[in-house]
Amino acid sequence: DSLTDTGNSLHLAATRAGPSSRPPYGETFFRRPTGRASDGRLVVDFIAEALGVPHPTPYLAGKSAEDFRRGVNFAVGGATALGPDFFESRGLKPFVPVSFTNQATWFKNVLQLLGSVHNRTRIMATSLFIVGEIGVNDYLVAFAGNTTVEEARAFVPHIVGAVRSVVTEVIAAGARTVLVPGMIPLGCEPQLLALYQSGDHDPASGCIKPLNNLAELHNRALNGMLRELRRAHPGTAILYADLYGAVADLIVSPRKYGFRDEPLAACCGGSGVYNFNMTAFCGAAGTAACADPSEYVSWDGVHFTEAANRHTACATLKANSPALLSSWTAEARRRIGCA
Repeated sequence: DSLTDTGNSLHLAATRAGPSSRPPYGETFFRRPTGRASDGRLVVDFIAEALGVPHPTPYLAGKSAEDFRRGVNFAVGGATALGPDFFESRGLKPFVPVSFTNQATWFKNVLQLLGSVHNRTRIMATSLFIVGEIGVNDYLVAFAGNTTVEEARAFVPHIVGAVRSVVTEVIAAGARTVLVPGMIPLGCEPQLLALYQSGDHDPASGCIKPLNNLAELHNRALNGMLRELRRAHPGTAILYADLYGAVADLIVSPRKYGFRDEPLAACCGGSGVYNFNMTAFCGAAGTAACADPSEYVSWDGVHFTEAANRHTACATLKANSPALLSSWTAEARRRIGCA
């Protein structure tokens, strides 16, 4: 969820002192930390800009309907799709006390602020709902508890089921356009590459094959679920954002998109082959950011740079227009810097 959190983490006791609360986070665009886990804007920010609306307000930063009139974001860095009971029953501990269930409750709270049923129906029908990206933290919680990659495959139907529940809920509330991002290529994450250095690496990309296989399994299950929902709700545009494909393109062909030849190294971090060290995370004493984040895919070994997020947003908008953006024109592309 930190790939989508635009600032909720700054308003929770468990996360407000996290890395994204201090420099160099936010340095590229906002010139200050905003709670975003990047040097700048996230994919959701670019999509908002392409649609001509403001960046979504973090739910925990607002109070009234006016605060959320132009958009709201329920994502929290570290949040999981699955609730604490799922993890605790398996001897695992979530990173933060927030799951999809909490976010669904926040969504209902905002609905109550929207006034009459007529007004609520109008807003729901004319808004874009992005459900995710969610699920990365569920797998990371598993790995932190010494769950093997093979064992983590059993989590897939549970996580996809949680996504299904939330998508179904927003459709029932009147949503007519829903975008569901898929899983990123986990095996290309510097954090996991540093953790599993003896893993089975793909010679073409340098990524860890079993982890990417897990992400691909997740995405197949997610797409299967979305196909079922499309059949059940023919009046709703249920769209898929292929984060895996967008990021994999950058890893395999970085120069094609203006990135440097070492796409698996983090811009900001401590040391090591991937410039990632969990004991010296980006923003901690003794760490530094690279001179030009726009040349890097990974910002801090876990999250992406603004440049990579822009690429993913452009790929998502192009693949899902005209349902997502009525006309993918030169003006729309120029607005967010797409090629």
